[in-house]
Amino acid sequence: MSAAESIIDLLHDTELSDDKDDVDSLPSMSTEEIYSEPDSDAQEEWERSLEQLQLILTMMIVPWMGKFFGRKFAYWSWTRYMTWYHNLDVQWTNKKAFNAVGAVEAAATL
Repeated sequence: MSAAESIIDLLHDTELSDDKDDVDSLPSMSTEEIYSEPDSDAQEEWERSLEQLQLILTMMIVPWMGKFFGRKFAYWSWTRYMTWYHNLDVQWTNKKAFNAVGAVEAAATL
């Protein structure tokens, strides 16, 4: 069995040397060196642009959409309540004007 063991040892040694060759072919720079380089001007400008977009979303668009859809839900739930409890039929005569006034009212206090 010494011949079989020597073949297994030979295969095992070649596999280890292949793994070492793969590791040796990797770049020698550490991750600290890669990520410690100063950001370029384009990267800094990109980050500022993303920050401005985030501010616009959080300060302007999200509150306006919340007010608009909150009012739509309030009117919808009010009509459901009036229909269910008081047996009234609530109808909006001009739906486009109703939506336009709702959008203007939502933007009025921003």
